[in-house]
Amino acid sequence: MADTKREIERKFEFTKPKAERRGVPDLTGTAGIAAVTDQGTADLDAVYYDTPDQRLAADGITLRRRTGGHDAGWHLKLPVAPGIRDEITAALGDTVPAPLAALVRSRVRDARLEPQVRLLSSRKVSHLLDADGSLLAELSTDAVTAEHQDTTATWTEVEVELADDTDPALLDAVETVFAKAGLKVSDAPSKLARALAETGAEPPARPAPDPAAEGTAGAHVLAYLREQVDALVAYDPAVRRGQPDSVHQMRVAARRLRSAFKTYRKVLDRQVTDPLGEELRRLGAELGADRDREVLHDHLRTALADLPRTLLAGPVRGRLRTWNNARRSTARRLALGALDSPRHLALLDALEALLADPPLLPGAAKPATGALPKAMLRDYGRLASRIDHALALTPGEGADHALHDARKAAKRARYAGEAAEAALGRPAKDFAKAMKSVQTLLGEHQDSVVARTALRDLAHQAHGSGEPSFTWGLLHGREEARAERIERELPDTWARAADPRLRAALK
Repeated sequence: MADTKREIERKFEFTKPKAERRGVPDLTGTAGIAAVTDQGTADLDAVYYDTPDQRLAADGITLRRRTGGHDAGWHLKLPVAPGIRDEITAALGDTVPAPLAALVRSRVRDARLEPQVRLLSSRKVSHLLDADGSLLAELSTDAVTAEHQDTTATWTEVEVELADDTDPALLDAVETVFAKAGLKVSDAPSKLARALAETGAEPPARPAPDPAAEGTAGAHVLAYLREQVDALVAYDPAVRRGQPDSVHQMRVAARRLRSAFKTYRKVLDRQVTDPLGEELRRLGAELGADRDREVLHDHLRTALADLPRTLLAGPVRGRLRTWNNARRSTARRLALGALDSPRHLALLDALEALLADPPLLPGAAKPATGALPKAMLRDYGRLASRIDHALALTPGEGADHALHDARKAAKRARYAGEAAEAALGRPAKDFAKAMKSVQTLLGEHQDSVVARTALRDLAHQAHGSGEPSFTWGLLHGREEARAERIERELPDTWARAADPRLRAALK
């Protein structure tokens, strides 16, 4: 079983030998530190694992097997922000624990995890305590020896790691005191990063963009695609860990990639991108079951909470809970199964291959400031056609399908605007904002369609169990009214989004 904690720390290094000989200054009286207590010295032996081409190190991830000290075992550290990492630990064993291997699978894929660097540290530990004797932070001074193949390096570093709930401002106060004593914040984000740098084994950098292509549609599109592929990879471990909003963000990255392939069909060859788009659609659908269930459940639970108690006929909250639980376990298995499948790894490899050797068309060489607006306006025309068609239909199932198609077109147009912001600035941002307003309204309409389907299912289940179905019918009626309100609002919302000045600014 793996355990997780949030690690907030700052690493320091001595600027001169003289400062190192003086050692760490006394922090008593700094930022509420009432006492500094010696916790002794421990010898640590850590072996860091990575692929031969150092895929984990390239993304700032460390995976180690460490003996010695109070926390011997396997440690996986995932970066959250500068100085902040999530540390996932597992019991000591001879091989990488399966839960940790799963969390790096989107980076490692089919490559082997092998020992790369060994760090031997003599760690002197002190506790920084407040006036009540509670732990504020742990102060460690490490004499480190790094071994990589036949090369070694040695250095001393100081680390301050906050205890739970300690104000991060403590680190700033410590930094001020340390600076006066000849310690600066370390240039390396981790011991592993410094070890690789000191032994000349840093991971290879990604190929730099071709300077000759700067400003072209191709260069801009490829940079945007790289951002989305990186997000797809980065959110994989977050989805596995059940992190809030992670499924949604991973789906958004998949959608943006699919949209970009279609929007920029004059930049990238669709014979190559269409199969990738289909795989991304499949991934989004398999991930989406859990996210859609969660959103729908929250909506229905809120709808029940808004009803007076006199209108709650039967065990409606228990019925909703049972209905949701049955779907949650299935949806979660589907999402994790998608991430563990060979198809998913093949998709990630194919996306990396596309970025390494893009199937560029002649349109890729055109200036971004000319090609991108044309692509956005094509997506706008597609949306306008679908909106006009949907508004001409009589409300009902056919109109619901048409409005859903318009919603997907609005999302694509919005993503086209967002993708062009780096090149076009404010005009693209305003366009994307207008398209988002239409997408949001149409999304609410589709949510109502989905909610009504679920409510009919709940009513049938309740009736079959001899429970009243009155409350579910009442909520169904409210959802119908919600959809009708949205349909009345849509023409005005669309008229504002279709302001000709938004499109004129792009030309």
